[in-house]
Amino acid sequence: MFELALFSGCAIVYIILVYPALLSVWAACFPKPVRRSPIFPFISVIIPIYNGESFVERKLRSVLALDYPPEKMEILVVSDGSTDRTAGMVERFTQQGVKLLCIPRAGKPAALNAAISQCSGEILVLTDIRQDIAPDSVRLMIESFADPSVGTVSGELVIRDPGGQSAHLEEAGIGLYWRFETWMRNQLSSIDSMLGATGPFYAIRRELAVHIPPDMLLDDMFLPLAAFFRGYRLIADPRARCYDIPTNLDTEFRRKVRTLAGNYQILGAYPALFGFSNRMWVHFMSYKFGRLLLPWLLAGFAVSSFWLPEPWRTLILGAQAICYFLALADPWIPEWFPLKRLSSLARTFVVMMAAAVRGLAVFFVEPRSLWKVTSASPDHPAV
Repeated sequence: MFELALFSGCAIVYIILVYPALLSVWAACFPKPVRRSPIFPFISVIIPIYNGESFVERKLRSVLALDYPPEKMEILVVSDGSTDRTAGMVERFTQQGVKLLCIPRAGKPAALNAAISQCSGEILVLTDIRQDIAPDSVRLMIESFADPSVGTVSGELVIRDPGGQSAHLEEAGIGLYWRFETWMRNQLSSIDSMLGATGPFYAIRRELAVHIPPDMLLDDMFLPLAAFFRGYRLIADPRARCYDIPTNLDTEFRRKVRTLAGNYQILGAYPALFGFSNRMWVHFMSYKFGRLLLPWLLAGFAVSSFWLPEPWRTLILGAQAICYFLALADPWIPEWFPLKRLSSLARTFVVMMAAAVRGLAVFFVEPRSLWKVTSASPDHPAV
């Protein structure tokens, strides 16, 4: 048991602390710059929607306000069997060049496949309904495609602070987690490639857009990885920004369950990720695969800690107990209490680990059942 505790403890420290530090040094010492230049190829902006009436008008206005030549851009909205007023609201923008494609309810992959088959753009810009896009974002994003080694470009997702007021600490914990994820992706991009894309807002060369399996949960990994294994880079451009409303922890848990379930699917779709022909093998094993292993390493460490010699057994079990107690107690700790900052972070971490375990459900249920519709409006947090 001592060996299990030692192995799992070292692996946990490596995944959470050591690897991000090594990645930072790696990115600083061995950057691989992108050769950007102003270019204006014809692009297709694709927006898949399911019952998105609360966001349609705001989203389309942000797309129409882009400072990209209108004659070089087509906008296609795909209504995936929406039963609300989505289609009618999109039709109000048809005179401004917005096209509407309605298909029977079949899921996001089917919506994207249908849209891509009808697009004529050299570059496809895929964006979700909920996020507003900064006016200069697409123009800046497209500059990276002047580098022939670039296959996909991800924008940066910025979480708004609603009303300009301080976010609840629960939302602050999620925001800290997302900022760390964004930092990791930017570091990977600077040395070669992200291991996917930022789903709400990314672009891909049309020639690299492959057919997405109908049950695939992560188009933002499946499409970019197809380009990656053809030798292209998957990069992030922090200048190209989109803005989202904050979510609560329950919503983030459901999203993370789908994301991690999709990661399990990706392992089956791209077994070459485990091979040494994967030029990002070290980073894949340390980051993506390491995240899937983390909850099991934590469980192994917790159990094996009982067999550690004193005083290590008491110290390590006590530290774990405090962490998990703070996570469990967080809903009942007042916002004003100083301990809330620690408990909020502990709860966010534990919830993310639970999501990784819950994601295994993809092997036992219909994958589409893991998609949960977010109930929100542009001015209120998602629930």
